[in-house]
Amino acid sequence: MQEIYRVKIRPQARPENMVTGEKYRITVLAEGLVRLEYSETGEFEDRATQMALYRDFPAADYRVIRTDDGIEIHTSRLHLIYNEQEFTSWGLSIQVKGNFSAYHSIWHYGEEIHDLKGTARTLDEANGAIPLEHGVVSRFGYSVLDDSRSQVLLEDGWIEPRRKGIKDLYFFGYGHDYKEALKALYALCGSTPMIPRYALGNWWSRYYKYTEESYLALMDRFEQENLPFTVAVIDMDWHLVDIDPKYGSGWTGYTWNKEFFPDPRRFLQALHDRGMRTTLNVHPAEGVKAHEEMYPEMAAAMGVDAAHEDPVNCDPANPQFIEAYFKYLHHPREEEGVDFWWIDWQQGSNCKVEGLDPLWIFNHFHFLDHGRDGKRPMTFSRYAGPGSHRYPIGFSGDTIITWESLDFQPYFTSTASNIGYGWWSHDVGGHMMGYKDDELETRWVQYGVYSPIMRLHSSCNEFNGKEPWRYKKEAELAMDEALRERHRLMPYLYTMNARSWKEDLPLILPMYYEYPEKREAYTVKNQYLFGTQLMAAPITSPRIPKLNAAKVTAWLPEGLWYDIYTGMMYDGGRMMNLYRDLSSIPVFARAGGILPLTDEIKGPQAQKNPETLRIRVFAGAEGSFTLYEDDNETCGYEKGICVRTHMYYEEDEQAASFTIDPAEGDRSLIPASRTYTVELTGFRPEAAKDGAVRAFAEGKPLTVSLSYNKTTQAVEVSLPPVATDSQIRICLSAELKASGNLVEERCFDFLNQAEIDFGVKDQIYRLVETEKRIPAALTQLNTMDISQDLREAVTEILTARL
Repeated sequence: MQEIYRVKIRPQARPENMVTGEKYRITVLAEGLVRLEYSETGEFEDRATQMALYRDFPAADYRVIRTDDGIEIHTSRLHLIYNEQEFTSWGLSIQVKGNFSAYHSIWHYGEEIHDLKGTARTLDEANGAIPLEHGVVSRFGYSVLDDSRSQVLLEDGWIEPRRKGIKDLYFFGYGHDYKEALKALYALCGSTPMIPRYALGNWWSRYYKYTEESYLALMDRFEQENLPFTVAVIDMDWHLVDIDPKYGSGWTGYTWNKEFFPDPRRFLQALHDRGMRTTLNVHPAEGVKAHEEMYPEMAAAMGVDAAHEDPVNCDPANPQFIEAYFKYLHHPREEEGVDFWWIDWQQGSNCKVEGLDPLWIFNHFHFLDHGRDGKRPMTFSRYAGPGSHRYPIGFSGDTIITWESLDFQPYFTSTASNIGYGWWSHDVGGHMMGYKDDELETRWVQYGVYSPIMRLHSSCNEFNGKEPWRYKKEAELAMDEALRERHRLMPYLYTMNARSWKEDLPLILPMYYEYPEKREAYTVKNQYLFGTQLMAAPITSPRIPKLNAAKVTAWLPEGLWYDIYTGMMYDGGRMMNLYRDLSSIPVFARAGGILPLTDEIKGPQAQKNPETLRIRVFAGAEGSFTLYEDDNETCGYEKGICVRTHMYYEEDEQAASFTIDPAEGDRSLIPASRTYTVELTGFRPEAAKDGAVRAFAEGKPLTVSLSYNKTTQAVEVSLPPVATDSQIRICLSAELKASGNLVEERCFDFLNQAEIDFGVKDQIYRLVETEKRIPAALTQLNTMDISQDLREAVTEILTARL
């Protein structure tokens, strides 16, 4: 195959890491990762497979003890006992060292794995929870991946079935060191590549018969509404669909429908001019029929009788077909302006080669082909098993529009990180069937902001559009703000994109990655860490009638936390019921957190490194953040072509300061100067008075303007443009820090909007005004004849700070 399809691999393990017998081979790849092979013929596989590309781990530290019964292997993490016979439950076991479980930290070959799960191929037609495949982490300390049936990757870029009868397993035994288990998986399979910057913005997608005119008119309406998008998804009606039945269903297609899109180049350029990239949907399964404009070339390439209009079958197991598939069906469209492809394979996992999944073939070769001209490759398709993280982005399929579907997605997304799959894209708002519910749609969009990819999608049902103005005003305003917030987050998201590649840590992680010994971390299935600075607890259930607030149970780890939207401060170390109106979901920053944002959210500028940054800093502890930037488009990041800007917050009893160090690296990638707005959260109004805040660039005083946000208790410091090679320092007195929440005002606002008895409102508010002893106030609150949710909502405000 062509050079672009040949992956650089290092599949051969070090001989010194191998323990080999007549019919077995045990490779200690790392102290927590062991490869187990058994073959009756004594033949073992040293070539790369679909999953495992890099077995050249450094020399491992282990001991082998030979006994009359077989062998024992010790590492710092594992104890393996093996009778050197065919693998059986009584002849092969591995114990994870450490106090992880009294009974369950020993694995016997063939036993069911009880891990924390991974992900699934698709959410197609899912209405709530579905079964998940295995990951590599477990509370019991281990998990196992079976690679016995995956295909072998050849040096020429093609694949072939592996020899039958060979057992090939990978045992991950990292205890509760979940991050190390993930790093081992990435070391074996390859890291997750960075995705282009535009992929992190909002995507507009709908299965609908758009025309060039109607689609661009919709984009113009989004512009008028100040709603930003960076990706335009054109579903299958871009191509000919209503075809002569003798050619099939029209589900597969590669020829533009010129009735809808008379000038594709013009259409795609118009989207590019608006700062949007475009992906087209393709269902490859039905091959190429004689009505397609590229049929003659495909027929000639595949030796098909064009005179009789014989179809060119979809044959992903044939390298000749794969190369022609790209050359004639996709490259011409990319020359017209298509930026990447949505591979919508829905036809199962079988083809003419036993064990070869067509979905994997398309994912693998689409990704490689997309990078042929030096751009950063990306594809968009369903999950095809361990190792699929090498081919972002994942399309999770066509979900049902219900609260049950929404409630499953945060768990589904975070748990996918247990198999290294960090870039799921969901049909935000749901795809089909179900029902219209403005609140459901709003909560889904708010969750979408804090999911890996923010892609609105829906079916062709005329009543199922996701345009915010099609919903009640309250929902519309909340959805509008959520879409804008996603783009504000771009500097943070892109830095986490780099972390995912460089540090092998997905954007979203379950809570137990940072708190593996805390029971609560395993109980909050829909709560997760969103990068290094944020923690999210999406709301996935309706509001409580009359209170106009929805509830989510969250766990706040030890420390001081800020809800970045309500401004509420919380003391951690406890489970809490949190109540939110429709305007936001709970998203927390820890004290010391630093969150870089931008207000440049629209048009082509949204895909560039911004000239202005808005940085939110959360007082109460020291913290740091390093902003990452590069060219956003190419693979130069792999060579270290980037720029990093380190920033940090410091405080003691007397003083607080925030510092932005000079940018380091290739500063040609970023503006020569930037305008910064720094929001110092957790300070009293006095911090916004003249002279309270001082700012310096390279030690020279700067003239600043100050304002104050009472809701978030933040002083906003606006700086003039400053060179990015300069150090900036902002100083103020630590005595100006806020010590608590505005309890009376918050209680009044909550009670004021609640649709409950006026007498109850008065009774509760008088209690809040007069009783400053929190335990006494809670005692009296418990004696009132009010609903449990009303009591808990008031209690949240009273006890957020302990």
